[in-house]
Amino acid sequence: MKVQQSAFILEKRPLLLRLRDALCAEFEYASVLAEDTTGRNYQVSRHSVSIGEGDDMRGFVVKALDKGRYAEYSFSDLTEQSVPAVCAAVRALLAADVRPEGLGANTYAPPAEEPTVFSGATEYETDPASVGDGEILDRLIALRDRGLGMDEAVLDFIAQMSWQRYTKLFLSREKDMIQSVMYTTGMVAAAAMQGQEVKQSYVPCSGLGGLEIMAGMERSVAPCVETVLALRHSEPMIPGEYECICSPETTGMIVHEAFGHGVEMDMFVKDRAQAKQFIGQYVASPLVTMHDGACSADQTATYFFDDEGVMAHDTVIIDRGVLKTGISDLQSALVLGTEPTGNGRRESFARKAYTRMTNTWFEPGTDKLEDMIASVKYGMLLEDPSSGMEDPKNWGIQCMVNIAREIRDGKLTGRIFSPVVLTGYVPDLLRSITAMSEVAALSGTGFCGKGHKEWVKVSDGGPYIKATIRLG
Repeated sequence: MKVQQSAFILEKRPLLLRLRDALCAEFEYASVLAEDTTGRNYQVSRHSVSIGEGDDMRGFVVKALDKGRYAEYSFSDLTEQSVPAVCAAVRALLAADVRPEGLGANTYAPPAEEPTVFSGATEYETDPASVGDGEILDRLIALRDRGLGMDEAVLDFIAQMSWQRYTKLFLSREKDMIQSVMYTTGMVAAAAMQGQEVKQSYVPCSGLGGLEIMAGMERSVAPCVETVLALRHSEPMIPGEYECICSPETTGMIVHEAFGHGVEMDMFVKDRAQAKQFIGQYVASPLVTMHDGACSADQTATYFFDDEGVMAHDTVIIDRGVLKTGISDLQSALVLGTEPTGNGRRESFARKAYTRMTNTWFEPGTDKLEDMIASVKYGMLLEDPSSGMEDPKNWGIQCMVNIAREIRDGKLTGRIFSPVVLTGYVPDLLRSITAMSEVAALSGTGFCGKGHKEWVKVSDGGPYIKATIRLG
């Protein structure tokens, strides 16, 4: 079934059209974005059961460009009486001409637009809102009880699920577009003791759709418990450089941190990304082709158009090892004189649009996982990533991985190291890739911040890769 459009936005549509027309009559360019988002969060553990609201929000943001000046104005309600007031507020902001530091007059030109009328919606099998909180909690409690019952060494078992549904309407002089999207994320996590230390394992599930995500969570209970029990016998990592096989989730973290923020082109405008100097050059193994785009995969960061009215793209960032381009929001593209890539995203209607990643991933290769492992004389299979950070200016990367499984003479020995810190210089790491599995996977349970704030939903992934990586 298709996700239904928001009744709130449909009710406000005539007023939004009137506002759009009034703004466009006065300014060279104007657009209106309306947003209605709702959702729920559920979590159960040994000692607690909780239900929380999602990031519910309703509101509007106006963008206007006129005579080289630029302004945005957000507000939470719109009535017939408030249309002139919104126009007056935008007029005052343009007259104040507040610019980011370093940008002079006539920086902004109105964007070229093709006439576009669009309506799109993602699909789902079971709407969580129609099932009700009681049934969802019962299913999560059943998962928890199953996990706790697998072994007495399991201290706690957590089952968590969230869903979010939104409708966005974008209006400008040439565009009239509406989209409705629903995604769901889930996770099972287990905890057990290793001496005085608590070891944890988790398995994420995510995708477009509704309560059908629970099927993946049910399949994940046993692997999650098996992993946490194995972690009770893990050893501290021995620092050094290793031949490594990275799981798709670990590959995704590397993709996101290595060439995610580093190719966001608002960082090009500010000269804060080294990637700007390497367009057209080899930055990775010829095996590596990297994508980012809201229409490049079906995951939690999928949408039909971005928050600035640019249709979703599938941008090839690295093509067989060569850095081809970055990703951009509309504003950065106007400054740089490039085409926007549909990556202009807002944390909410009340926040600024920035260049942000969406679905970011490496294409699969042709290798089989068993052959990749067999080719390792001594190294590690890296699994269960937890966090990462990068330095786009200097191309450094640091990531945390929960599990490193020892490989010796092409076979897994059963020896496990945990936790593990993965570090290195991004081009060195990516150029060292010598094999990529024939199957790729993406995960989208996390959010990504711009610095320490501006959180948006992202997904990342790829195939198993073989690379030389420094671990500690």
